[in-house]
Amino acid sequence: MKTFEYDILSFPMTRKTSLAEMRASLNQKGADGWEVVSVSTSEFANVGHTVFLKRESTPRGAAA
Repeated sequence: MKTFEYDILSFPMTRKTSLAEMRASLNQKGADGWEVVSVSTSEFANVGHTVFLKRESTPRGAAA
């Protein structure tokens, strides 16, 4: 059975993150095997964009 692990990235509105910096961060995660599964935009707590990622993981107890 496939198993997954998850990660969350936040790009706050208060830290004027440029699109180039966001792209570089997402490209690095992609190179590490992460896949974006959802993006949420919210002004709650000054969070501009929250990106949810997943990647397949090795099941516990399985040989790599």
